[in-house]
Amino acid sequence: MSKILVTKPFQAPYEEVSAEIQRAWDAQWLTNNGPLLNEFEEKLNGFLGTSDCSIVSNGTIAIQVAIKAFNLSGEIITTPFSYVATTSSIVWEGCTPVFVDIDPFTFNIDVDKIEAAITEKTSAILATHVFGVPCNVDAIAKLADQYKLKVIYDAAHCFGTEINGKSVMSFGHLSTLSLHATKLMHCVEGGAIFVNDHSPKVDSLSGKVSPLRYRIDRLRNFGHYGPEIFDGVGINAKNSEIHAAIGIVNLRYAQEIIADRARQHDVYNSILLGSGLKFPHIEDNVQWNKSYYPVVFQSEQEALHVYNGLGNENIIARRYFYPALNTLSYIEEQGDTPVASEISKSILCLPLYFGLENEIITQISHRVVELCDEFRS
Repeated sequence: MSKILVTKPFQAPYEEVSAEIQRAWDAQWLTNNGPLLNEFEEKLNGFLGTSDCSIVSNGTIAIQVAIKAFNLSGEIITTPFSYVATTSSIVWEGCTPVFVDIDPFTFNIDVDKIEAAITEKTSAILATHVFGVPCNVDAIAKLADQYKLKVIYDAAHCFGTEINGKSVMSFGHLSTLSLHATKLMHCVEGGAIFVNDHSPKVDSLSGKVSPLRYRIDRLRNFGHYGPEIFDGVGINAKNSEIHAAIGIVNLRYAQEIIADRARQHDVYNSILLGSGLKFPHIEDNVQWNKSYYPVVFQSEQEALHVYNGLGNENIIARRYFYPALNTLSYIEEQGDTPVASEISKSILCLPLYFGLENEIITQISHRVVELCDEFRS
């Protein structure tokens, strides 16, 4: 078998991509909040049913800008089971991550343990919808209201996921999305911040926007409010017209990509369900985008046996997410997170990308079962 990667970027027909890039090329406007980027924001809002999307250069800077937009300080309650950017962004912005263990069924932050972690220094909750599976947003909102905390969701994996037919991006004060090439929906490099601010609109260079969106617009563009006017400190978090062009094209295929993910899950499930493995629990009111295929094994040793066995046959799985973030070298207060520790050691994501053939998925699945049986015998 030729090498099967854990993921591959979706690539739309090149002639479609080049046609959109040509629009930017002809306009000689390649960056700085150009017309294609504004169009991409509008089309993302239209597809997701959201109202206010701000495109930035990547998903990590989206989290950092979100933290800065609220001038957060002190402690931010977060999850130890996520990609490193969730924690590193908190530290980068001068705040202290406080880790709460995860739910053993959804792998998301355990809402029943958040309240005990709240102190007078707590300013926000930054939770990840792991693998695109939503957190308990109602319970988190209730706690945030009670303790007057901001809620930021790392929704990097969540393009297309809905709760009761409503985009996950619509929850929290801010939600951030990754548009990196490995994601279900991408523009090669990119991210987005979804602003859920219903305050009265204020004047901005792009028209009437909410106060929070106004601040994000300034933060992502050096603080600019006009060529010679600056409103506060900002950075360069802008994205280009070339990336927007690719995003506009890929968005045309979003439904097809999501449907293809569902097909692949069905093939994996037909073989792996009931084999003594554990999968994330999905609530009945959730329409999951199935952006990953995570499998929790019975132990770290079993997971490593499968990981190495697949690797020997050129099948690349990934220990995603490992290690638990509260074990990073720059984290002083690790907290007690036994569930996250166990799951992070014993989880693998299996290959999943657009067009992966049923025959290959079947071979991978049977090999996983064989390797588990071999380890358990």
